[in-house]
Amino acid sequence: MRALSGCNERPTSEGTAAMAKHEDALRCMALGDERYVKDVLAMQLTNVDASGLDPKTHALVRLGALIALDASQSSFQWNASTALASGATVDEIVGVLIAVAQTVGLARVASAAPAVALALGYDIDAALEAHDEGERIISAERR
Repeated sequence: MRALSGCNERPTSEGTAAMAKHEDALRCMALGDERYVKDVLAMQLTNVDASGLDPKTHALVRLGALIALDASQSSFQWNASTALASGATVDEIVGVLIAVAQTVGLARVASAAPAVALALGYDIDAALEAHDEGERIISAERR
């Protein structure tokens, strides 16, 4: 985890163990330290190093957050591309939808699924239309 400026710049007294990086980061976030938050925001989408996660895990975690936020199609498109480029599989990306379903609710997952699918090159709307058309043809043939 990369050190950021802000509340993590504090003196340590002899006999006091230095605060672990994760403890310091959590303390800064909880305090809403302006310099720390500014540094994190300045990193924008490239905060992989600061997170301490590998790029694939980072992209999958971000995808979970986007699902929870009911993000836009373009956000899912960018994040899915990043996840795939970082070594994630299509099954792992779909697995994130499954993993967060109980936490964020089925409505969020159902809302995100078509956007994630489209980001992966699968047009659910077109597939459903084709399925409906096939059902109509089969139904008409049975008459």
